Amino acid sequence: MEPAIPRLTAPIVKRLLRDFPGVVLVGPRQCGKSTLALEILSSVKPSVYLDLERPSDLARLQDPEAFLAAHDRKLVCLDEIQQAPELFRVLRGAIDRVRRNGQFLLLGSASPELLRQSSETLAGRVIVVEQTPFLLPEVIGLANDHTSTIVRHWMRGGFPRSYRAVSDDSSFVWRESFVTTFLERDMARLAHGVATTMLRRFWHMCAHLHGELWNGSKVAGSLGVAHTTVRRYLDVMAGAYVLRILQPFVANLGKRLVRTPKVYIRDSGLAHALLAIEREDDLLGHPVRGSSWEGYVIEQVAGMLPRWELFFFRTAAGAECDLVLQRGRTRYCIECKASSTPEVTRGFWNAIEDVRPARTWVVAPVRERYSLGHDVDVVSVSELLDDLSQIDARAVR
Repeated sequence: MEPAIPRLTAPIVKRLLRDFPGVVLVGPRQCGKSTLALEILSSVKPSVYLDLERPSDLARLQDPEAFLAAHDRKLVCLDEIQQAPELFRVLRGAIDRVRRNGQFLLLGSASPELLRQSSETLAGRVIVVEQTPFLLPEVIGLANDHTSTIVRHWMRGGFPRSYRAVSDDSSFVWRESFVTTFLERDMARLAHGVATTMLRRFWHMCAHLHGELWNGSKVAGSLGVAHTTVRRYLDVMAGAYVLRILQPFVANLGKRLVRTPKVYIRDSGLAHALLAIEREDDLLGHPVRGSSWEGYVIEQVAGMLPRWELFFFRTAAGAECDLVLQRGRTRYCIECKASSTPEVTRGFWNAIEDVRPARTWVVAPVRERYSLGHDVDVVSVSELLDDLSQIDARAVR
């Protein structure tokens, strides 16, 4: 049996439970929320755990006020809380009655509904934390060969059962199954009656457009639906944590800036499954290789720096940078290159002149870092995340 992989969110959730009456842990199904919750509950006594997708557990909440009153000295964990949205009003009453921190840990599988309900009825009483699939720093600590770990993580993605599968074939089969189950189970509820076949076509189209500027009218025309319908699909899937909408960085530079967002499949393994890319050899000559690496790097950065704003930068004249990080007045730039001998263009240097970051990285599958001058370093993705972790720690202080 493989050793457990410590999650970066574990100490964060434990700390927040000391500071807030409730923590809402959200993220896509199968990303590890329940495992994390059970680990936390094992160290918190007394506690009680209910899975609201289990009929026997749901039956215990037929009289929720009585149940919560009987357990008001415990940490109560309600898994798949979106299955019983009527509980939010009862939870608010319980929080206001007991008035202590660490009352509730609520888990929800990729539900915009959950966020809306919690923000309407539990505002000021809970804090929302996103749980991602495995991030690179979580898996690389157990590895002897960092290079092969990065390739495996990039190819398979971070969903625990995909990443830890016994073979590439098993991982690919799991991801194909996940796509089907997600569409038929989660999207059937979140998209309110939209045909699964239509959403599958939309998701596949997003995979082929991974990392490109979003053209809703073109996508709508290909699907034979209105552009407003396509926007609804996009918002629902982004709210379900399977798509990322990356907004352009807009500054008063006196230049014509691109104002259209980019769209990415958030998990690289799912992107590869949607594109029928089963192995590393399949990806080597594939047109999506560069944008796949770009999306992979962006997701690792976003997971490591949840309090930072993420953008891309592009001007009509061709200045471009893949990722701009901003917190307050501090900015950093990241350029992603899938080549082990990365080359940057004049457009990249023009973007650096326009954005004026404090520091810039070119992230590529290299074994050793080196400098391009002008505060620009070429680094591996693991070295980038180490640098950003230190920067984020200083910013928190």
